[in-house]
Amino acid sequence: MRPAVFNIRASSLLRGTALVVGSLMMALACVGFPDVHATAWMLVPAGGALVGTFETTRCLRRTWSFYHGGVLLLLYADILVLAVVFFLLLYPWAQWLQRT
Repeated sequence: MRPAVFNIRASSLLRGTALVVGSLMMALACVGFPDVHATAWMLVPAGGALVGTFETTRCLRRTWSFYHGGVLLLLYADILVLAVVFFLLLYPWAQWLQRT
């Protein structure tokens, strides 16, 4: 039997967290941080972060436990990464925010 990380039908915290962290690293590399420039390749890390957050959400349980609390903390971290990735996606297109 395969580990849960490689089984798409099973929920896996490791797979969700790896997707989100990998998407953040890819987003920083795509925009050329700290000199941010617009690129359509930013849609790939944005989608990866969304899929990773969905994977983490699948790990929630119905009853409260320390595991459930840990998953909630990971979800808060995922939301923070989503905010950063979408900011890096949209910031170069907002010309009114940039000083010319």
